[in-house]
This record gives sequence, C-alpha cells and structure tokens, in this order.
Amino acid sequence: MNDQLAGLGLLLFSISVFVYYTLWVIVLPFVDSDHAVHSYFLPQEYAIALPVGALVLLLSFLLLFLGILMVRSRLGKKKKA
Repeated sequence: MNDQLAGLGLLLFSISVFVYYTLWVIVLPFVDSDHAVHSYFLPQEYAIALPVGALVLLLSFLLLFLGILMVRSRLGKKKKA
C-alpha cells in the first residue's frame, strides 16, 4: 500500500508541475502583462534556464555515479589479481 501511495504522490506532483509549466510557457505570453495572474509565475527568462539547469544537474549526477561505479569496478579487479 505504501508503494501505491508514493506512486500516487509522484504522479500528482508530476501532473501539477506539467500543468504549471504549460500554463507558464504557453498561456502566460498571451495574457496582458498587468494582469494579476503574472504574480503567480516567475519571469519568462527562467522558463528555459530552470529546465536546462535541472538537466545539467541530472546529467552531472548520472555521470558522477557511473564514474564511481567504473572506478570501484577497476579497483575490485586489481585486488583480486
């Protein structure tokens, strides 16, 4: 039951991020700049900067993890020999 609850939480979080980002990038440019809805969103410059930064962090951690695995694998082979 806990796995299903965690999955539901992740699904709801993903859907809310998707809806927020879609409204921010697609709908907000067509709304007048003095409208009150603009106060709920970051400036448009961040619409590209935040996903690119998240992607760079994700790839960095992935490559770091793979590098650590490769080094440990190499050290394990040297100890056996």
